[in-house]
Amino acid sequence: MKKYLLTVALAAIGIVGYADDTTRNSADFTEEVYYNDSKGYSVQTNSFWKNWNLSIGAGAQTYFGDHNKQLLWKNRITPAFDVALGKWFTPGIGVRGVASGYALKGATQNGAFSTGELITEKPYAGYYLSYQEFNFLHAHLDVMLNMTNLCCGFKEERIYNIIPYFGFGWSAALENSDRLPEDITPGREVSANIGLINSFRLNRLFDLNIDVRGAYIQDRFDGETGGRYGEGLLSATANLVWKIGGNTWERSKTIVRYDNRTINELRDMMDQLSRDNEELQKALDDCNKEKAEAAAKKIAVVAPNLVTFKINKSNLSKEARANLGLLAEVIKENDSNVVYTITGYADAATGNKEINDRLSKERAQAVYDCLVNEFGVNPDQLRMDYKGGVENMFYDDPALSRAVITRGDLK
Repeated sequence: MKKYLLTVALAAIGIVGYADDTTRNSADFTEEVYYNDSKGYSVQTNSFWKNWNLSIGAGAQTYFGDHNKQLLWKNRITPAFDVALGKWFTPGIGVRGVASGYALKGATQNGAFSTGELITEKPYAGYYLSYQEFNFLHAHLDVMLNMTNLCCGFKEERIYNIIPYFGFGWSAALENSDRLPEDITPGREVSANIGLINSFRLNRLFDLNIDVRGAYIQDRFDGETGGRYGEGLLSATANLVWKIGGNTWERSKTIVRYDNRTINELRDMMDQLSRDNEELQKALDDCNKEKAEAAAKKIAVVAPNLVTFKINKSNLSKEARANLGLLAEVIKENDSNVVYTITGYADAATGNKEINDRLSKERAQAVYDCLVNEFGVNPDQLRMDYKGGVENMFYDDPALSRAVITRGDLK
């Protein structure tokens, strides 16, 4: 649990240390603002009154009517004029309203909007066609998609943006009905529009747009019907765009607020946990040291010592005394807290219980006296015990049961 709290505290302090763009401090809190600094960064949406633009432009246009293909191309082109008001909701999506028009030229067979002049140019002489010309207004609403910003992110100083758009509008022929056949009404038609804007940045306030668009209009718009459902209007204009207010966008940002009191509490907790950790480590080291010392002490305790006696005897042989002398050296050199139990035995196969009890006790006494009197072992580290007659203890040999076994253990 302490390790977990320490991790949380470190994480909180690490957040506070992260580089920031803007920092505000007070006694109670620290507020940091992080901005997106990539080359094509994301932005925040602005208010309704921001990112408007106004444009005016001029260019050329041509109409694809029923008989216009029978007119020389140069005689079909007319000036085109645009005025538009637009609004970008995001750097990638916007709308605009456009009013365009002026005049259209073509050829007519039924006399609609005819100038009264017959077409005599070959190869169309003799088709009973006359030149057609009428003024018109084309108003339309478009949805614009700035593909550069959508795909690459917004960059205010980018030189070029490509902007496809689509929309719907209304087209009206601005001519008197007396220039139309009796069975034809003046052109008032809905249009479908599609186009492409090539936008070039001039400075913070102005862009230059090359706008190429097409409109699809009902067949009777030019006063003639030729069996087709619709006709087309193609135009290309150069537009000067005033970006009202500069069309700037705020970079997306993340605001992080830290409670200084909580952070200080976490710092204090981390310091306390660090101290606790040091104490626990010290305790662990001490515990390991004690265990190591205890293990060393246990290792220092000698293995059980066995001396044997002849049948019905309790006196020690020279070999047994030499063996006990080596044991005495180990006892005196090692931990004084080790107590050695001297246990005497007799084999149950010989003698009776009384004799075997006496022999086992005398044999233990003989080993005790030898260790204390001959080799100077501290008697406080020795205690005696005897078991009387026992069954064969080792290898089914009764001679090995006529013995004394000395075992050591910590107090």
